[in-house]
Amino acid sequence: MKMLREELDLRRKTEIHEVEERKNSQINMLMQRHEEAFTDIKNYYNDITLNNLALINSLKEQMEDMRKKEEHLEKEMMEVSVQNKRLADPLQKARDDVNEMQKKLSSYERDKQILLCTKARLKVTEKELKGLQWEHEVLEQRFLKVQQERDELYRKFTAAILEVQQKVGFKNLVLERKLQALSASVEKKEVQFSEVLAASNLDPAALTLVSRKLEDVLESKNNTIKDLQYELARVCKAHNDLLRTYEAKLLAFGIPLDNVGFKPLETAVIGQTLGQGPAGLVGTPT
Repeated sequence: MKMLREELDLRRKTEIHEVEERKNSQINMLMQRHEEAFTDIKNYYNDITLNNLALINSLKEQMEDMRKKEEHLEKEMMEVSVQNKRLADPLQKARDDVNEMQKKLSSYERDKQILLCTKARLKVTEKELKGLQWEHEVLEQRFLKVQQERDELYRKFTAAILEVQQKVGFKNLVLERKLQALSASVEKKEVQFSEVLAASNLDPAALTLVSRKLEDVLESKNNTIKDLQYELARVCKAHNDLLRTYEAKLLAFGIPLDNVGFKPLETAVIGQTLGQGPAGLVGTPT
């Protein structure tokens, strides 16, 4: 029993020692594992901490950048606000211009339609213009022909006027000289008759008879003088009427009176009212 007890006790101690060794081995192994796990956890959290610190620093930098950007944006916003206020009037003006442009655009279509109609009318007008140009050429040729005829008529008319003026002037001169000669003859006869009456001693009856005969002669001479004056006035009137007709024809043909080259003279007898009436009339109507 004692030996068995010792043997069992030895076995028990041996088993206890083995158990303790196994326990210690497991404890050591667990502690090693715990150390490794702790180290891993420590390293993990250290990494997390470092990453968080780096992230915090990065976020701080980003916040600083954001703050700077915000300040910059605030400055830009203030500048934009000022610029908006400054551009408000041009913007309103631009809007007004846009409205005006829209009105013009609306009227552009109407003007476009009007332009098409105008082009159509322009084609018709061009055709009419060609016809008018042809008529103009025809009329221009006719005008040249009429102008040549006018120049020829003007040349003949001028020559005729000069000839008539010379003839009328000569005839007026002859009539005036005849009138002067008759007037001088009458005055001479009156003087001679006065001298004869003064020299003769005729009775009143004979003197009356002679006076009557003399008055008849004087009346006949006066009638002759009046006829000559009337003829002179008629010739002067015809000459003046011819000059007026000539001037009217020149004006009708568009020829200025200054281009004639000379100034036609109107004839008039001084102290005589005959020949001063309207065209076709010698005496002035009363």
